[in-house]
Formats: sequence, C-alpha cells, structure tokens
Amino acid sequence: MTSIWLAPRPLLLASKSQARRSLLAAAGIPFEAMAAAIDERAAEAPLRAAEAGGDVIARHLAREKALAVSRDLPDRLVLGADQTLSLEGVILNKPRDREAAKAQLMAMSGRTHTLHAALCLAQDGKVVARDDEAAHLTFRPLTSDFIECYLDLAGESVLQSVGAYALEGLGIHLFESIEGAHSTILGLPMLPLLRLLREIGCVGT
Repeated sequence: MTSIWLAPRPLLLASKSQARRSLLAAAGIPFEAMAAAIDERAAEAPLRAAEAGGDVIARHLAREKALAVSRDLPDRLVLGADQTLSLEGVILNKPRDREAAKAQLMAMSGRTHTLHAALCLAQDGKVVARDDEAAHLTFRPLTSDFIECYLDLAGESVLQSVGAYALEGLGIHLFESIEGAHSTILGLPMLPLLRLLREIGCVGT
C-alpha cells in the first residue's frame, strides 16, 4: 500500500471551510472542494421553529450539504459537515457585525457553550454514513475592555466564526477550559470520519 487513500477518486468536500480543508490535508486525505448550493438558514428554519437542539440541526445541515452535491455528482463520495453552537439551549449563528460579535462574547462570558459538529458521507444521492461529536467550552469571565481589545485585534475574522472566535487564533485568550477533540471544535470530527472511511474501504486499515 503506497497511499493511505484507497478510493479511485478524491473525497469531495461539500464545504468552503478552510479549517475543514486543512484538517483533511493534514490527515493525508486527497480531496476536492465544492460548496453546497443550499440556503442554510432556510434549511434549518423548520427545525428551529420546532425548537430542535443544536445536534439535530448540525446533523440535518451536514446531510443536506452532502446530498445536494451528491445529486449533482452521483459517482463521487461526498462529505458534508456542519457545526452549531448552543449556549444553554440558545443556538447562536455567525455575528452579522462587530456589535453582534460583542453581544455574543458578553453573553458567553463566564459560561459554558457546546459545539455540535456533524458529518455525513453521501454517494449516488444517498447517505452512506454519518456521525457527530460535541465539545464543551467555557469562557473565562471577560471584561468589556478586553472584549473591545480582542475585537480590535481580531478584526473582520470574528464575523467568519460562530461564537465570534477562532480557537486556533486570538480566540484562545477567551477560554478557561475546553473539553473535546480539537478537530470537533474546528468543525469536522476527524476520528469518527476516519473510522467511517475505513469501514467503507476508502482508507487503509
């Protein structure tokens, strides 16, 4: 075996997330990326109306992304992934502007939130496998002055991440404790993914 990847074609990632691309690349998984053409807010709206949990919404969106791309390219193995942030039952989205980011950070100060990360593999327009994991992260108590300093330094990047932080960057200063796999926090649970890829014969055992 000269390659850990055994499938004839690369994995197709239904995402534009740089973090997910970096995780796959670091694990030696050959992949191509194609963002799924779905309206995520519209897709999750019925679940939110039914007060579904963040784990349910993450699984649903991961599935919808994988299937959307798989229907267009049915011969490819497609990976869809999604992540939600739940703060004591309230699901947060990416902040729309600096003021929204500050409000999120203040609400999360001194409290524990949960990141739900789900993945779904699809082929021929059907789900092949799926899994999800959660991580629990606790912010240290934050002062208003520190939040303003953090937002000044982080800039527009805070608008690209749910919770207004990137753990692998300046966001690390916000935390008191973290429980969960690093890849799950970044939005793609790698150990469950690799297990599933081994089970379906795409990764060597």
